[in-house]
Amino acid sequence: MSLITDIQKYSIHDGDGIRTTVFFKGCRLRCVWCHNPETQSYKKELLFDQEKCVGCGACVAACPNGAVSMQDAKAVTDRSKCTACGECIDYCLQNIREVAGREYSVSELVKELRKDEMFYEESGGGVTLSGGEVMTADMDYVEELVKQLHRIGISVTIDTCGQAPYKNFERILPYVDTFLYDIKTMDNEVHKAYMGTGSELILENLEKLNKAGARIYIRIPTIKEVNGTDESMNAIIAYLQEKNIHAAQVNLLPYHNTGSGKYQKAGMCYEGSDLHAPDQEEMNHFVELFQQAGFHNVKIGG
Repeated sequence: MSLITDIQKYSIHDGDGIRTTVFFKGCRLRCVWCHNPETQSYKKELLFDQEKCVGCGACVAACPNGAVSMQDAKAVTDRSKCTACGECIDYCLQNIREVAGREYSVSELVKELRKDEMFYEESGGGVTLSGGEVMTADMDYVEELVKQLHRIGISVTIDTCGQAPYKNFERILPYVDTFLYDIKTMDNEVHKAYMGTGSELILENLEKLNKAGARIYIRIPTIKEVNGTDESMNAIIAYLQEKNIHAAQVNLLPYHNTGSGKYQKAGMCYEGSDLHAPDQEEMNHFVELFQQAGFHNVKIGG
């Protein structure tokens, strides 16, 4: 069984057409700008907006583990004691407490995803499995899910950072239409600094998927301080050409910090506040670099 944090309907940014995106919990990278910090851990966890707490104390009495106490007229949660049981949620008068991570059986999830089948058919869309990192989830679960979706004719896209065993990709290859595959930088030291690990496995898996004939969209989160230079973009272009990566599409994704507000809810610190997106002129220039190199289906965003 895998944990899912969200099912986002009517998405137009996670593959072709209108899609439903399923966010799985757990990821092996620690990107400093991560938009979904609540998906990093593989365990259920409590999210709590302390700024909106009115100090009623109801959650203190409700917690069976003694994890909640009052400090300066606000509820404070000791995450070392919290088991994310959810008991406090029903007693919170402000509705500012929630648990990230819900279990669905495969049949329950397929039933939910089929509700928008009409939109998939009319728009050329389908279901996108994202995260976190879906390729490090329970692969028995993921394989059965994509098999069932494939069997009933629903297109499946995998949104992945690539930091997962290749055997996991092999298991689902026959049932997946497109992989949205992230490349952040070709500088391995920069990759370690901003993502917490090197890129060796990521690039190795990309090359194997390419040789296996997978349909791949290369996605590049574009950040001035990380890869927003001609040198960085040309290095990615040179790699794609050298390895003969058949990218059906290249998406340059300008940095944004819309997920930064989630960090305090998860008791985390957002470390991407000093990062910036290239301006529109710079983004257009990067598109031209790819086009001049022979990549014709290049988009900003998507």
